[in-house]
Formats: sequence, C-alpha cells, structure tokens
Amino acid sequence: MNIVVRPHGLTWVAGHDHDHDRIATTLSGFWLFMMSDLIIFGLMFATYVTMLTPESFAGGPTPKELFELPGAAMETAALLTSTFTFGMASLAIKYDRGLSKVMLWLLVTLALGVVFLALEAREFTYMLAEGAVPQRSGFLSAFFGLVPLHGTHVTAGVIWLVIMLIELNRTGLTGPASSRIARLALFWHFLDLIWVGIFSVVYLGGIA
Repeated sequence: MNIVVRPHGLTWVAGHDHDHDRIATTLSGFWLFMMSDLIIFGLMFATYVTMLTPESFAGGPTPKELFELPGAAMETAALLTSTFTFGMASLAIKYDRGLSKVMLWLLVTLALGVVFLALEAREFTYMLAEGAVPQRSGFLSAFFGLVPLHGTHVTAGVIWLVIMLIELNRTGLTGPASSRIARLALFWHFLDLIWVGIFSVVYLGGIA
C-alpha cells in the first residue's frame, strides 16, 4: 500500500505503512524539539526585556549607543532571503524539478547563512572591541545570552545544510533525504521567525 505524505510543502511516497509511521514519528519528535527550543528562546527574550532598565546598564553602553540599524538590516535581509531560497528548494523537490535545482537552491541558502554569520561575527567583534563584554552589565549579559544563541542555531543549520548537500551528491534525492530536508526546512524557517523577533525587540526596540 502506497501512502503519500505531504508535510511542510514537500511530497514523498512511503512504500509501506511502517514507513509512514516512521516518518510521522520522526516529524513528531522534531516538532517536540522545536517546541522545547521555542521555550528556551522565550525565556531568553523575557530575560533580555527585563534588563532594559538604567540599573541594568550599570553605567555601561546602552542599546542606542551600541546597535547600528544598517548592520542589523543587512543580517535580516540575508536571513530572510535564505528563507525564500530554501522555499524554492522545497518546491523543486515537491514538483520534481531535478536534483541539480534542489542543490542549487540549497547552495544559495548555505551561502546566505554564511553571510549572516559573517555579519554577526563582525558585529560581535566591534562590540567586544568597544568594551561591551557580557560581564559589563546585566543588559549585555542578556544580549549575549540571546543573540549568539540564535547564531549558534544558524551555525548548526549551516553544518546541517553542508551534510545534506554531501548526502544529495552521493545518494541523490532519496526518500530519507527528502524527509531530512523537510525537517531542516522547518528548523531554518523557525530560526528566521526567531530572528524577526530579535530584530524587532533587540535592534528596533533598542534604537527607538
């Protein structure tokens, strides 16, 4: 019995009932992981917001003195564009446009992820050079608890993308590979949503 599974914009066919069960179980487990990650980010956001007080600045630099909107805007553009390119890769899988197109869109997504990380590393280097280190104040501790946590997740996503590209190059677009790409797409879009929150609360809220 063939079962067609259509989660998250992708389509693949499970040959047997147990294949469907395995895919469904894997996706359910991944959703649980995402929800637990969302709770962690929620706590970090809450901590950051409570640290936006003059006492928490401890005489150190304030958000207005530290943050630059053009840099944050470039990071946002890179990450949001990568969401579009990952979506194109998912559509290429769904409509069977060929392995080369899937790999091309994933490569572009990977490049944009690396650009985002490079821009973020430049921002952190500038802040540390200015003496804005985590132990300087409660506000900076909260900032370096939240924003680099997201960057660490993006780094994990970039490594995952590299592994998937290697797998696609070796085995082609198999059912398990499509399933892994579907989970990676979920993870990547989740990181984009978290970044929209960071850009709005940390950067726009800090500069306003």
